[in-house]
Amino acid sequence: MTVVKSEFLLALNQVAAERNIPAEDVLSSIELALVAAYKKEYPEVELSENITAKINRQSGEAHLFEDDKDITPPGFGRIAAQTAKQVILQKIREVEKRTVVQHFQSHIGNCIKGRVIRYDGYNAYF
Repeated sequence: MTVVKSEFLLALNQVAAERNIPAEDVLSSIELALVAAYKKEYPEVELSENITAKINRQSGEAHLFEDDKDITPPGFGRIAAQTAKQVILQKIREVEKRTVVQHFQSHIGNCIKGRVIRYDGYNAYF
């Protein structure tokens, strides 16, 4: 169990460091992805809006809850896993964009010097 714990936390911290985003944002994106995967895997179950996922920060163990009732399935199929992957990547991209905007928000109105490498439509690459 200790190996799984350290591997999960190591992978989580590695993704956060590579993308330059907080590890808590990576965890929240994984939790949202688990909910989306559950909804994809079990469409026949009448789902309420109160489904949440919780990941234990120490062990990496994940559980799904509906109104404080544990509804964690034994596993997910291929399509649900693919949905989870897409949601995780989308949420991480959103956090990256938000981080970049926050970083450069204070630089609005400042002039900078740079060299344009190429134009692609209306986009200029520096």
